[in-house]
Amino acid sequence: MAILVLHNVSKSFGSKEILKDISFSLETGEILGLFGRNGCGKSTLLKLLFGTLKTDAISVELNGQHLNVTEVIKKRHIAYLPQHLFLPSTMSVRDVITMFHADVNAQDAIFYDSHIATMTHKRTCELSLGELKYFEVVLLSQLPHHFIMLDEPFSMLETLHKEKLKEKLLLLKQTKGILITDHYYNDVLEVATKSMVIKEGIGHTVNSIEDLKEFEYLRK
Repeated sequence: MAILVLHNVSKSFGSKEILKDISFSLETGEILGLFGRNGCGKSTLLKLLFGTLKTDAISVELNGQHLNVTEVIKKRHIAYLPQHLFLPSTMSVRDVITMFHADVNAQDAIFYDSHIATMTHKRTCELSLGELKYFEVVLLSQLPHHFIMLDEPFSMLETLHKEKLKEKLLLLKQTKGILITDHYYNDVLEVATKSMVIKEGIGHTVNSIEDLKEFEYLRK
């Protein structure tokens, strides 16, 4: 088991303070749902944790030891799937797998995924958005990182692909800790083991849809 703890983080852009006080813990075996209205800083928080955006202040621990976020990528602690697709559009699914993973066992785990097996002959540009999202998550699932952050994985997916993705995430959490942020709150709540919402730069624990209404993420 691994545990990631964010004690506090703050971030401003000029005079605008986006994040003031965000804290949470995430263990392998857990899925943390992160909610908040557009512009509240959800994607910013993920980039701060991934070390690709400079923070004003942040304190993170991994298994009780201080974690310098500038070393997250190099030491492969956290994998990150951004909102925007990142796979080369001209490559086949098969070639992407072998490019992304040198380890044969990791390659086989992806090739033998029942959904991926039906598309290995296609180029990524020929895949539907749902197939692409699923493929990206499966690619990340075979990385050695204990933690994975997913930014808008359910966005614009058809119901069939959402359900396949949920099944994969529930399997994946057996060995990973997963952080998901998405406006499709029902889909996130269905798989999340715990949730929080960002309001005015502060993180609040969420236990139900009623809490999302109380913190004005949803209308009452």
